[in-house]
Amino acid sequence: MRIAFESLPYAVDALEPVYSARTVRLHHEKHHGGYFDKTVELIKGTKFEEMTLEEIVRASGDDEENVDLFHNAAQVWNHDLFWRSMRPAGGGAPTGDLQRMIARDFGTQDRLRKALHESGVKQFGSGWAWLVVDGGKLSVTATANADNPLTADKTALLAIDVWEHAYYLDYENRRPEFIDAFLDRLVNWQHASERLQLAAEHDSQAHGTAQRPTAGLTQVRSRPHAR
Repeated sequence: MRIAFESLPYAVDALEPVYSARTVRLHHEKHHGGYFDKTVELIKGTKFEEMTLEEIVRASGDDEENVDLFHNAAQVWNHDLFWRSMRPAGGGAPTGDLQRMIARDFGTQDRLRKALHESGVKQFGSGWAWLVVDGGKLSVTATANADNPLTADKTALLAIDVWEHAYYLDYENRRPEFIDAFLDRLVNWQHASERLQLAAEHDSQAHGTAQRPTAGLTQVRSRPHAR
């Protein structure tokens, strides 16, 4: 088996007081962990058992016989990125190529922030808001339930979980307030920049040329999971 349950990249209480240890523990251990356990159960003894998590998501996404597997595996992938889209004392402004692409594609960081906020708030019901690279340009999108940018061959740089379990203990039904807190005090621009660079490197390897992130992008491959 080539998938493993990823630990948090920080202590369970590291995001307090913005995101409580109680919420992080319940969200990571029960919800994220529940999706992982169900994925393991569903892939045992099947062709999916020797695939990476990203390969499972891609292979099951259009397979009507494996809808349950897609929902659970995609939610594992989504949460893996969500936790790394936050950091203690987050927020601030991106730098480098990501900053330049934001200026090119949104005009200002405030416009990007508004787009991400509106995308998350307007997503009806459960789902996700994403900052993605699509065709060498940044864009903001939202998906319902477990759907994610992998299924559209886009590179996700940031993930905001807008399922109620992501914020209800701390923010009750105040989703806009949670998204404000995420964008102003939690967002991890460094990780988004790293994913942007990995995407550029993957693209240059595929085309045999050296390229900067601003020169053109395809999807980024998620990092290998330990056996």
